[in-house]
Amino acid sequence: MNKTALILAAGFGERMKASMPKQFLLLNNRPILMQTINKFADFDDIIVVINQAYFNLWDKLCAKYSFTIKHKVIAGGENRFNSVKNGLRLISDDCVVAIHDGVRPFVSKTLINKIINKVMVGSKNIGLVPTIPIKDSICIIKKKFQHIDRNNMFLIQTPQCFFSENIKKAYKQEFQNSFTDDASVFIKNNGKIDTVVGEESNIKITTQEDLKIFSHLIQ
Repeated sequence: MNKTALILAAGFGERMKASMPKQFLLLNNRPILMQTINKFADFDDIIVVINQAYFNLWDKLCAKYSFTIKHKVIAGGENRFNSVKNGLRLISDDCVVAIHDGVRPFVSKTLINKIINKVMVGSKNIGLVPTIPIKDSICIIKKKFQHIDRNNMFLIQTPQCFFSENIKKAYKQEFQNSFTDDASVFIKNNGKIDTVVGEESNIKITTQEDLKIFSHLIQ
């Protein structure tokens, strides 16, 4: 079965406080988004979702850095949900799709393959999500300070993987504020989620400090 990567890079990255969205900033002398796409270079298809205002910039960057990994570009939507929905329009109903954040360039090919392989041998109504346990103490601060038991708390990462037919059906729903990732959309459409152990290094670049601290992780 074919493998398709759907890479989300349509955000503006306001918290980065840079002159352009963070996915286009340089990481070890190469745009972050290119580093991310490279991790999926062996996939049959790669779909990249970019804000339409940056199509020309992306074309110029690809030319400047001689980026030749084959991929298709489609415009993003007003939020993550609609960006994924747009990208899924270019994906067939008979493949496995890995949906990944464009600013998670440190994901390993080992983790990607582990998730894809587990999806392929499982039920078509089960999606796979990488998670890592929360190590820090957690609290809620409302009227009073209240600790939460962290033993059952996990951080959710991407890529999140599904059979394309089922995730496309899930994204036919109307948007809800509770849809924070693909797993939440899938569950709302009666899908089930299984997990694999993620990677501490599979961070989502958010700030300038992230770029400085984690740049050494790119091989």
